[in-house]
Amino acid sequence: MAAVMEVFSKWKSFLGDRVEAAEKAGFSDESISQIAYQIGGFLADKIDPENKEERVLKELWDVADEQERKAIAKCMVKLAKNNA
Repeated sequence: MAAVMEVFSKWKSFLGDRVEAAEKAGFSDESISQIAYQIGGFLADKIDPENKEERVLKELWDVADEQERKAIAKCMVKLAKNNA
């Protein structure tokens, strides 16, 4: 369990670093959220979740409509910012 949480923490930190880099490059919050939405769709369609956290995110994505998916993407960006 500890190893999974360590991997998840590293993943959140990685996302935070990428969001921070996008902000420094001049991307707006809306642009970053739109990119997160597109990446979320790609991951949900093409990548099999490797752990329970990824599985939860995929299952949420799968049951969500477009507006809810955009909200999930925005939340992921906020989570990433908090872990940068």
